[in-house]
Amino acid sequence: MQVALMIPCYIDMFYPRVGIATLGLLERLGVEVVYPKKQTCGCYEEARATEEHCARVFGSFDCVVTPSGSCTHHIRNKFTAGADSPEKQNLVRNTYDLVEFLHDVLKVREFPWATFEHKVALHTSCSAIRGLNIASMSERVHDPVFSKPKALLCGVPGIEFGEFERVDECCGFGGTFAVTEEAVSAKMGYDKLAFMQKASPDCIVSSDMSCLMHLQGCARRQKQDVPFFHLAEILNGVSL
Repeated sequence: MQVALMIPCYIDMFYPRVGIATLGLLERLGVEVVYPKKQTCGCYEEARATEEHCARVFGSFDCVVTPSGSCTHHIRNKFTAGADSPEKQNLVRNTYDLVEFLHDVLKVREFPWATFEHKVALHTSCSAIRGLNIASMSERVHDPVFSKPKALLCGVPGIEFGEFERVDECCGFGGTFAVTEEAVSAKMGYDKLAFMQKASPDCIVSSDMSCLMHLQGCARRQKQDVPFFHLAEILNGVSL
């Protein structure tokens, strides 16, 4: 199976290890990965040309995978600036978050090359929960409780989950919200970390590095020495 790998700009610039782990994981699973070097995405009307460029770069692929729920949500539900071309329609229809691709398409449940004998606090982003249905929403009290990221991590021997309150509450990042509402964003991040720390985790894990970037910054300002890992790193066999 061939997929096009889309690496978000902030991962490319600040967390290249996550892109490398994603590539390594897909290749371990027998996926043929293509990395279009001219890739980028776009942002609403201010970046119409960029969005159309993204559609041209990725629009010919039958499957596009990215290790970011927020980027997947943007492409699938908010790619509205550029022309409605066949390439754009194909991209919107065939873009998957890494968790979706592993859980729903490949249906992987075991990662025998990985071992992680540590307790993790798992954070799932708002975009992934409410935009992609990757995990259940606590406000929908009559719906079944599920978490695709947790189901994948359960396939790693030794892993333990630190359960904490208000598990699906926003971490406060929200892209430009963290800039325009800095104080509110930071307070939300501190609150989320406080809930997680009550579970005494060895590290904090998410499938969305944008959330982890924000939480890591909050943790550093509070002098908290806790490691942060993208889910792809754990599934690919990272060591703490």
